[in-house]
Amino acid sequence: MRERPFVIVGYDAAELLDIACVVASLERANWHGAAPYYKVRLATPGARPIDCGPTVTLHAREKLERVTGPIDTLLVSGGIGSQDAAADRLVVAHVRRLARESRRVASVCTGTWILAAAGLLDGRRATTHWDSADQLAAHHPKVDVDPDPIFIRDGNVYTSAGVTSALDLTLALIEEDNGADLARTVARQLVTYLQRPGNQAQMSMFTAAPPPSDGLVKRVVDHITGHLDADLTVAVLAAAAGVSERHLTRLFVRHLGQAPGRFVRQARVEAAAHLLASTSLPMATVARRCGFGTAETLRQAFVERYGVSPAHYRLTQSRTALQGHKSAGQEHVRDG
Repeated sequence: MRERPFVIVGYDAAELLDIACVVASLERANWHGAAPYYKVRLATPGARPIDCGPTVTLHAREKLERVTGPIDTLLVSGGIGSQDAAADRLVVAHVRRLARESRRVASVCTGTWILAAAGLLDGRRATTHWDSADQLAAHHPKVDVDPDPIFIRDGNVYTSAGVTSALDLTLALIEEDNGADLARTVARQLVTYLQRPGNQAQMSMFTAAPPPSDGLVKRVVDHITGHLDADLTVAVLAAAAGVSERHLTRLFVRHLGQAPGRFVRQARVEAAAHLLASTSLPMATVARRCGFGTAETLRQAFVERYGVSPAHYRLTQSRTALQGHKSAGQEHVRDG
């Protein structure tokens, strides 16, 4: 069987999940008949073991210095040791060398630091862990750092966000190589019903930051998230809070980094995404419950936020869709 050489670059203090998500996904693709077969190799400097924190050590079988092409995919893992690895001239030189011999190049999480140090992201749009994005942009001004998406493809270079986004990226690579059916099969085997599109935001407003420390802002935020279908104009919110519109806007920008109107729109879109993925409610009902009024208004806001239509999002992300796909497969087996 023809092979797809898939080389993962690790180093001391690499993140275990960055590597494990990739390896587990590719191995399951092989189990279910991926053709050509992924030949996964973990390479480290000198084939030295990787200390992934105080409790786990990974043993590599390949010396980074001796890996040669052609390579189908070169993927650099992230981790707290990524900046040290990016400062290691030998590591960077070998990544640069192997990139020239690879069909495509990818990174997970802060592995973008190493790709950036190798000059592989100059003039490209890239993402990384949200907590590292500003620092990466400051150190590498030639890289167009976008902290929002889960993963980005720019030409033959792929970058992804933090930790478990390795799973999303690898599923996308499997789908690109072998089609959506195999990617969904792998997702089900990994018990991850949600294969997120790359342009889905890394951070949800419901999980991203702790509640605002300002009591007034917190009360307004609680009102917004609990009454998405109500009138949430700045004028109404300010009147309810007993402050001027200008003062409320200043407080939101100071504590949440955005104006009230933008926060409301974001809250409504994310609530709609949750309903689309977890219910079979009609589109008009979802729009009404989330304060959009019409399905068309929801569609416009959804495309602006996620880059896909609500219908496409539901088709690819909902539990119902995945269960229906599984049932169809079961019917096919019974009919066969």
